[in-house]
Amino acid sequence: MIINLKISRRLLSFGGIFFLLLAGIVADQWIVTSDVPVSRPIEQIKTKQLVMGLTINVDWGEEFVPAILDALDQGKAHATFFVTGRWAKKNPELLKIISNRGHQIENHGYSHPHPDKLSIGANEEEIKKTESIIEGIIGKKTHLYAPPYGEKGASGVRAAEALRYETVLWTLDTVDWRADSTPEIIAKRIVNPAIQYGIKPNKSGAIVLMHPKANTVKALPVILDQLTRDGFSFQTLDELITSEHIGDTTSQKN
Repeated sequence: MIINLKISRRLLSFGGIFFLLLAGIVADQWIVTSDVPVSRPIEQIKTKQLVMGLTINVDWGEEFVPAILDALDQGKAHATFFVTGRWAKKNPELLKIISNRGHQIENHGYSHPHPDKLSIGANEEEIKKTESIIEGIIGKKTHLYAPPYGEKGASGVRAAEALRYETVLWTLDTVDWRADSTPEIIAKRIVNPAIQYGIKPNKSGAIVLMHPKANTVKALPVILDQLTRDGFSFQTLDELITSEHIGDTTSQKN
């Protein structure tokens, strides 16, 4: 009985150590301590120049992408496409076309989950899996991350940081995914954003969020034409961040 008792205590001790180790691993994946600040996502590029960054988040709607590319060509605009890994895997030739026509391809996670509901490790896997697929198709490694649903909780942002990614959100949202977003309303939200935000935001260096939707295809030429008349040009995010005319490349947070 004494021997059995000693063995039981040793097993309990071993089990306790194992539990603490496992808890430590889980905590490392889930908990962000309050004394370690989380970087804020890029929402706008600080510049006095009349430049904007058009971003298109893609997890569906491939049937509308060719028309969007044509509108961008006609408007002499470059854009940044944030695509999911599963979409890229299903549409490799279309991804090549987007890249070959001068647009930037970046990371939107693999399966479009809610980043705030995932661990840091799970978010890292979403980003890494997509990075690998995109690089395998176009030969370019992604380095910008647009979190699905625009979620900016600690686990998603921290995962991006760990992989040396910049997290990107937006300044102006077309809200084109909503059923009541007509082409006219979509265009007004960007050309005259005061109708949505109640104030007149600074559009210089603004990042615009769009999706491949039928009404977006109709609204895009209007947006490009009007803002071009106002003196704006449209660049990829890399061009917007690093081009010489920006000067100060620090991001402006809203």
